Amino acid sequence: MLGSDARRNSTNRFEKWVIIIGKSAPWLALGGDSSNNRSDKPLVIEALGEQEIAMRFINPKTDFAFKKIFGSDASKPILISFLNAMIYGGEPTIADLEILDPYSPSRVPSLKDSFLDVKAKLAGGEIVIIEMQVLNVASFTKRVVYNAAKTYSTQLLRGEGYFKLKTVLALTITDFEMFDNDREVISHFVFKEKKRLFDYEPEIELIFIELPKFNKQLDELETVTDKWIYFMKNAPILEIVPETMEVVAEIQQAFSIANETNLNPQELIDLENSERYIMDQQGVLLKVIEEGRAQGIQQGIQQGIQQGIQQGIQQGIQQGMRERSLEIARQLLNVMDDRTISQTTGLSVEDIQNLRQE
Repeated sequence: MLGSDARRNSTNRFEKWVIIIGKSAPWLALGGDSSNNRSDKPLVIEALGEQEIAMRFINPKTDFAFKKIFGSDASKPILISFLNAMIYGGEPTIADLEILDPYSPSRVPSLKDSFLDVKAKLAGGEIVIIEMQVLNVASFTKRVVYNAAKTYSTQLLRGEGYFKLKTVLALTITDFEMFDNDREVISHFVFKEKKRLFDYEPEIELIFIELPKFNKQLDELETVTDKWIYFMKNAPILEIVPETMEVVAEIQQAFSIANETNLNPQELIDLENSERYIMDQQGVLLKVIEEGRAQGIQQGIQQGIQQGIQQGIQQGIQQGMRERSLEIARQLLNVMDDRTISQTTGLSVEDIQNLRQE
């Protein structure tokens, strides 16, 4: 039988189970001394066949899992394959890259810091910033543009020329629909002349992957792009690595990293915190919408039903989300540093520091 360590680290779809008949080699079966008990008869080995072993994969849509799969030291070939699939239709345009620290502090005190999931520099100097967004929060589209523009503008140090600026590609994967008037899964935005539609220099490009719009089944996957999107959307509900996907070495490697049995105890805690935060935030959104609607209706009695509903919902969402974020942040003070808590909850680092002084 395979040892426990082998079973723990296995990413194969099957394990082979073998039993050794003790009568042929009692010293082996009982753990005795081979010199005294060894039999000259050949070992009788009976193969019990192959048994399919179910695996459990972490959800790549969570903050922790996405960074683990695409932003860790072992992720370079995975990230290259993923970016080529998402941005370049599977063509091997990106040959090499360097994974960078995704935290982008502002050099101007009045500007907001940026927290991204993964950041990389391509061989040609282009910068790719990647964000996985599960919740459709207010002003998210503006945040995407802000992060891209800030990444572009902070490339230069004081006194450096504009010619050193490199293209910024902002890849955003969403677990909600952003563009209701279009059914394509991938949208790629560049600067164009409004009427004649010729391109401006490709200084900033915005690429969006809307997971809910992808409805292909496993037997319908044709391209490496299809397979990566299917992985992002369905990995948590799979129990084995599908044969049609394991032929792509980088996707097979991604499944290996995502195999929950390969996580250490601290990573399991971080994963649980990340999943719980998303579920809590989803609950907060539902609750504050309901509370906001009720508050809006009450205000609408005096100010007009429609105006009251809209105002109540907006106020309820903003207040409720901040209060819940503060509550979650308090729970994380003993397990995370200020920057990680800020990134997880959306609160400022100053807010976290104030909580520590309470």
